[in-house]
Order: sequence, then structure tokens, then C-alpha cells
Amino acid sequence: MNRCKVISISNQKGGVGKTTTALNLAYALAEDGKNKVLLVDLDPQSNLTMCFGIDRPEELKTTIYDLMMCVIDERKLPNKDEYILSFNNLDLIPCSIELSAVEMSLVNVMSREIILKMLLEYLREDYDYIIIDCMPALGMLTVNALAACDSVLIPATAQYLSAKGLELLLQTIARVKKRINPGIKIDGILITMFSERTRLTKEILNLMNEAYSDYIRIFENKIPVSVMAGEASYRYKSIIEYKPTSKVALAYKDFGREYLGYGD
Repeated sequence: MNRCKVISISNQKGGVGKTTTALNLAYALAEDGKNKVLLVDLDPQSNLTMCFGIDRPEELKTTIYDLMMCVIDERKLPNKDEYILSFNNLDLIPCSIELSAVEMSLVNVMSREIILKMLLEYLREDYDYIIIDCMPALGMLTVNALAACDSVLIPATAQYLSAKGLELLLQTIARVKKRINPGIKIDGILITMFSERTRLTKEILNLMNEAYSDYIRIFENKIPVSVMAGEASYRYKSIIEYKPTSKVALAYKDFGREYLGYGD
């Protein structure tokens, strides 16, 4: 039996490091060929796709939009080599702005919440991990990601609005668990853009611990605030590739080890 684990990286608040976390967790899991990892860009902004040097995603022949439309229209999927892009140890299903049209297409579709799940069933046997980079919203695309995954990893910053926004996401996950995907689990909350020096950060982190730590894991490793994550994306690399000895790269490596120890 294949042990592939499908992970959704989700938070409806933007600017919390979802794409950076998806990319660097994937890189940490795939490092040295230990695991076969597929990234799925499910955000019409296509930031994850652009992290791989694809400046014009709209010019790609096949993206996640085309694949989901194949499932919706009950058409045969193209060959995997037509839509899976390979970069060193990582594979990617890219995305373009076209994906934003899928929400409208799903309105009258039967079993609309499980279109992505149906697609990923074809791919599970090929991978150890499939990581979905969700869009910063709680619409039908995110519901599809939650319906398709085994677990959710929630990146969050130690800021008031980020912490407050977790409630809506947790309510959505609870509804999906009850109605669509009873096996879904929350792997935990990863604190990103962390700065130990500010008093407000410490206060909000304490509040988050008080509110959630009894029933949701808050990972010990926290990702420090750093301009290098942006620099790495600009150079089409994960931070682990770009500056492997930097604090943020080491933090993602440590988090990868912590996640493996917990998630399996």
C-alpha cells in the first residue's frame, strides 16, 4: 500500500509565508532524494509556479486548471509528462490565472468539493508527499484542497489579525471533516516571520499557545523574519538552496526534521 501523504498548506490570510513554506518544506522532504515530492500550485496568483523560474504561467500548455476541467468534464487526463514539471528533486503541477475561473465552473458540478481529490488519486502512487499550496481564501478551491488532503499545515505569523483569522480556517476544516473528509487532520501551526525581540510578538504567541496548544500542535521550530526568503524567490530557488547556512534556511531544515518526526 502506497504511503503517500497529501498535505495542504493553508491559511486564508495572505502574507503569512504559505508559498515559501510549501517550497521549503518540499525541498527539505526531498533533500538527497529521500522522498519523492510533488508540489501542486492551487493559487491563481501562481507565486509557487513563478518560484521555479516560470515568469509567464499563462503561456504554459497545461496547468492545474486544465486538469481540473478534464475531471469536471469527464475527459481523459493528458499523459503525466505533459503537465508535471520536474526540477532537480521536486515535481510541480503549475498554475496560472486561469484557475480563478474554476470557482465559477464548479457552481453546478456534481461532487464539486472532490474534483481535486479525484485528480490526485491518479498521482498518489508516484509520490511519498504531495504538497498543495492553497490560495489565501476559503472558497471552493480551498475546500477542494481540504477534501483532497490527509492533513493541513497552517503557517501563521505572531500578529493579532493572523491569530484571529485562524478561527475561520479551523471552522472550515471542522466542517470539511464532518461532511466531506472525515480523515483530515491538522498537523499543526508553524509560526513564520518570527521576531523574538518584539514584546507584541511574545504576547500574541502566548495567546496563541493558550488558545490552541491543548488541541493543536504549535511547532517548536519557528521561521525567523528574513529578507532572504524574498531574495531566494527572486533567484528561483528555495531558501535552503540559496543560502543553506542562513538562519531561515536552517530553521526550515530543522522544521522539516521536526515535521517528519511528528507527521509520520
